[in-house]
Amino acid sequence: MSEIRTREVDDLLRVLSTLDDEDTIFALLEDLFTIREIRETSQRLAVARLLSAGKSYAVIEEATGASATTIARVSKCLSYGTGGYASALEVLARTE
Repeated sequence: MSEIRTREVDDLLRVLSTLDDEDTIFALLEDLFTIREIRETSQRLAVARLLSAGKSYAVIEEATGASATTIARVSKCLSYGTGGYASALEVLARTE
């Protein structure tokens, strides 16, 4: 288990996993994160989606405004991470 997985993190996970209304979840995100953090996190998910679709870094940079460093970080997570992006992309694929 990661060092970051604390009781407080587990509390947050429990809350997020039980919320099923997008407006309520968004309200929580607005309270927890800055606007910049919400935008950057959302941008990373968009980058993951484009990477999984086989898009080039240049296309992704233009489409999302993400830096090459951010794209590389997301790419590394897609290839060697814990599967979080893959799970998120599966949810998006099911809900589209």
